[in-house]
Amino acid sequence: MIAETVCSAVSAAGLGIAVVTAYRRRFLAAARIAAYALVPVGLVMTGVVGWLSDTAFSPTAWAGFGVLAAAWALFAATRAVERRRGRAGADAEHAAAAGTAAARPAATAPVSSAPALRRGRGKGQEPGQVQGERPASGDDFSDIEAILKKHGI
Repeated sequence: MIAETVCSAVSAAGLGIAVVTAYRRRFLAAARIAAYALVPVGLVMTGVVGWLSDTAFSPTAWAGFGVLAAAWALFAATRAVERRRGRAGADAEHAAAAGTAAARPAATAPVSSAPALRRGRGKGQEPGQVQGERPASGDDFSDIEAILKKHGI
């Protein structure tokens, strides 16, 4: 009962502000304010306000929100552990739990592009290494560097 009265008062105040705004010849803003002012009355008429007020004062509803928060925290914690461990570790754990060996092979080194293979190798270079290029130090950007050099960037 109190929630419905408050919503009605808010709507009446909003419609009053819309009338004053329209009097100042700002009709677009007045129409927008009137639309916002009608929302609380619409919520009261549909019963949403009554449902929300019943939920807000219900201990069972608050316990339900607590259970949902705990479930969300568990999901977030497992995602954080999965990201930290890496996707391969999670797949291996899933395969081990199913009773099979891990289906994913170990990561392999990136393959050089065809133009890089056609260029000659210098003395002491590896088969996939371009002449004049320093040996790969195991960094993650070697394939990106090769693509940029290929396009002359």
